[in-house]
Amino acid sequence: MDAQQLPPVWANDVLGDVVISESEIASRVAELGAAITADYAGDPPLLVGVLKGAMAFMVDLARKVELRVDVDFMAVSSYGSATQSSGIVRIVKDLEADLTDRHVIVVEDIVDSGLTLNYLRKYLLARKPKSVEVCALLVKEGEQRVSLDLKYVGFTIPPTFVVGYGLDVAEQFRNLTGIFTYIGEGRHE
Repeated sequence: MDAQQLPPVWANDVLGDVVISESEIASRVAELGAAITADYAGDPPLLVGVLKGAMAFMVDLARKVELRVDVDFMAVSSYGSATQSSGIVRIVKDLEADLTDRHVIVVEDIVDSGLTLNYLRKYLLARKPKSVEVCALLVKEGEQRVSLDLKYVGFTIPPTFVVGYGLDVAEQFRNLTGIFTYIGEGRHE
């Protein structure tokens, strides 16, 4: 991976190594967008971004899908300010779009345990879509506690805590253009 990207000065005391650089993200997002374009050419999907973490990924991905896609957003909570999922999922903001007979692609920033995504998939399937697939930017290696069928995956990463490109700790570091390990003191457990 391209380790040339350094953390910005304002964050270098709490960030470790670059895990995925801005250029690697851009390249992979373009590939994912092309795959979605090819797979749904005859029936464009609804892209459902899971807030707040998937915001950057969702915007960039939607720009690379060369179809008339619709977008909508959901906000779910299973973390609060912690760095590990509680396993209890709350829908904080629901969709406005009707899912009946539509292809849906859930755009997720990171898959850890998979519990939130598993719940979300069942929740959306109850609305009678044609299909529900997942496009995850990151999957943490060996962390899944449920079996998941992920159609589109950007990167598989080691099971370390990461921030940047939408991912945060206590609502900070979402604005980093790359993805970095978080090593800072005082992170909320």
